[in-house]
Amino acid sequence: MTDAFWALHHGLPRQSPGSNATTRRFLSLAGPLPGRPRVLDLGCGPGRAALLLAEEAGAEVTAVDLHEPFLAELDRAAEERGLAGSIRTVRADMGDLPFEDGSFDLVWAEGSAYCVGFDTALREWKRLLAPGGTLVLSECEWTVAEPSAGARAFWDPSYPLRTAAANSAAAVAAGYHVLGTYTQPDSDWDAYYGPLAERAAVADPAAPGMAEALRATRADLAARREHGAEYGYTGHVLRPADPRWRTRPETAADAAAVRAVNEAAFPTPGEADLVDALRADPSAWVPGLSYVAEDAAGAVVAHALVTRCHVDGEPALALAPCAVDPARQGTGAGQAVVRAVLDAARLRGEERVVLVLGHPEYYPRFGFVRASQYGIRPGFEVPDEAMMALVLDGSGPVPQGTIHYPEAFGV
Repeated sequence: MTDAFWALHHGLPRQSPGSNATTRRFLSLAGPLPGRPRVLDLGCGPGRAALLLAEEAGAEVTAVDLHEPFLAELDRAAEERGLAGSIRTVRADMGDLPFEDGSFDLVWAEGSAYCVGFDTALREWKRLLAPGGTLVLSECEWTVAEPSAGARAFWDPSYPLRTAAANSAAAVAAGYHVLGTYTQPDSDWDAYYGPLAERAAVADPAAPGMAEALRATRADLAARREHGAEYGYTGHVLRPADPRWRTRPETAADAAAVRAVNEAAFPTPGEADLVDALRADPSAWVPGLSYVAEDAAGAVVAHALVTRCHVDGEPALALAPCAVDPARQGTGAGQAVVRAVLDAARLRGEERVVLVLGHPEYYPRFGFVRASQYGIRPGFEVPDEAMMALVLDGSGPVPQGTIHYPEAFGV
């Protein structure tokens, strides 16, 4: 059956749901990369992602697969495109990788992490990342809260699915920050299943193992046809958390320490007063979205706050203020607490946009871009590059219009 399975898939444009547009979208969520990033493409197949990463990101790609013909196909394609010096193919098992710790700036598994399982991938592949490195992996997930019995009957026996929120929570629990997620469009499935269905229609069922391979393939196609609205692939772009700082939601006992950090970080007590005023406003305060970072001794050294705002009546979030004890600035404590509160917003089920008025050279590292790109604008004068937005879930519409802050902001 294994040989028959490979025979069905040889020469297909894709070996899993995907597209060049989706690969580029995942890459954009990964943020800035080194000038010549070292990329490990796991389960590369014939190398669509590897070729794009080498060509468009200038990456030095190590492409891994167990199926030698796929690697040979990738070698030929790299040679034809003048990328032979940028792509190295390695026949290896994703569950037993022969690479040293910290070898890669980007570990990429598009449509292949299921071979070892999402949780195993999170656990085993983290060691491969260099400091500041990023893990990109896509996973098939439920897209509805209550999948039908038919959909479960197909998936549960072989590969039980979770929701994107559950997988994001698993990533955070495994010691990652979520840089972004993206649910792949139906067209990605069509690009895979269309050619596969055509191949299955003309395959010879009398060939050794082919009848069984065809039964499995047709069951896969039928499940997608009947239940495709209930599941889909989502890309998760992750970065290991900084182990130097413990981050957590603030408690009532932290109020004085949070105020002290804000008073120390800013020239006036205005930001500290703002935090207190927002904490007292139930229409603005979002439980669980005021975060602190502690040092090894348990002292609060940084704080980040997310509260409720609106964009022309649609709920959104505002990130402000963010403060770091001056003695700890430049140590990564601020980045750690900001990433942690953004993770908390995602895990809480916030799906829309986070807005920040801040330094245009600092916040893009978290994925923020000019809010004007989304048609979002403040109701007061501010440089366009200083008003920024981060979309937590890129699969849905982004509200557009004027930002309305809580009254405590005074704008």
